[in-house]
Amino acid sequence: MTVHDIRHNISFFRQERPPVYFDNSATTQQPDEVIRAVINFSRYTNANPFRGLYDLSGEATAVYEAARKKVAAFLNISDPRQIVFTRNTTESINLVAECILRTNHSRFRIDPGDRIVVTVSEHHSNLLPWQRLARITGARLVFMEPDSTGLITDAEIESRITDRTKLVAAAHVSNVWGRVNPIDKIILRARSVGALTVIDGAQAVAHMKVDVRNTGCDFYAFSGHKMLGPMGIGVLFGRADLLEQLDPFLSGGEMIEYVTRESATYAPIPHKFEAGTVNAAGAAGLAAACDYIDKIGFDYIKSQVNTLTAEVMNGMREMEGITVYGSRNPSEHNGIVSFSIAGCHPHDVASILNEDHICVRAGHHCAQPLMQFLGIGSCVRCSLYAYNTHREVSRFIDCLSRVRKVMGY
Repeated sequence: MTVHDIRHNISFFRQERPPVYFDNSATTQQPDEVIRAVINFSRYTNANPFRGLYDLSGEATAVYEAARKKVAAFLNISDPRQIVFTRNTTESINLVAECILRTNHSRFRIDPGDRIVVTVSEHHSNLLPWQRLARITGARLVFMEPDSTGLITDAEIESRITDRTKLVAAAHVSNVWGRVNPIDKIILRARSVGALTVIDGAQAVAHMKVDVRNTGCDFYAFSGHKMLGPMGIGVLFGRADLLEQLDPFLSGGEMIEYVTRESATYAPIPHKFEAGTVNAAGAAGLAAACDYIDKIGFDYIKSQVNTLTAEVMNGMREMEGITVYGSRNPSEHNGIVSFSIAGCHPHDVASILNEDHICVRAGHHCAQPLMQFLGIGSCVRCSLYAYNTHREVSRFIDCLSRVRKVMGY
């Protein structure tokens, strides 16, 4: 499959004049197959899964559970019960944090003075839940800091994850500078001290083959809309033994086995974490997205994204006043290039690019501690995917080269 084939399969790019879409770290565009899967469920299978003895409800249940199996296979997970559907990465991570708070089990006990370790480059969604958990339990929130290229070093991992550490949370890939965190080393160190591990995979799953089973992590979270899928569907992988021990934090329909006036017995995993009517159409779309990414192939995705990233960074190096954050090696950015232009506010840069129908993100990228670590308030983020083209990069670089002139420099 080529970039032409991919763009032909995405209606967004079949518009008469589509914008240059370089905000793929926020949301990716959806292939026709994904949109069709969502529409077909809504047209022909629109009934509550699990809740009817009639055939249509059974068909809806089959679609939903087939999607769960598809996602499990996509992550190399043999037991689909370890896949919990949520709304997004944020809800998945909050689910873990809130369930830990509600569970009276020694495996999840966090005492005053214990450590919860995160990286300073985390998205707020993988920071705020742990801030809250630390505040309520009296634990100490400890930050691993990267070097100038965005890498968390072995020494940093060893020194921050101590015997008092009860939980470690880290992004697989940073949403600001695209650096892959050494999660294998982080997880290995955490396991050696008996700490739980929560990995934010939102920026990873569309760019690399994620083998969750072999990572050894306890929990892994991501969103459908960042991997060619629809909005409103997310995933939480959790080890079966941990999910079975955790108490849920959302209660209601379909997450129970039996209810009396005084008490309730919860349903088996994963259903005890999926209270209420589920997003079956979204799950169908996510399954289609998994298939489509497999059809493209991660080798092609990596090659295309790395080539375009190199073109962007090489173009920036020829301009005056541009600072690129993170590694100087384009292949270590996973399509994410965050930068600043001297004397130009990031919002002004994004607005000038927008006038030429180029979409980038400007702001703190929901990573304010990292902005503070870098000594900046905000920056511009260009994020690429396998359906972007050399022509789009040329247009972006040409417009970017005129920003300082437009701003009066």
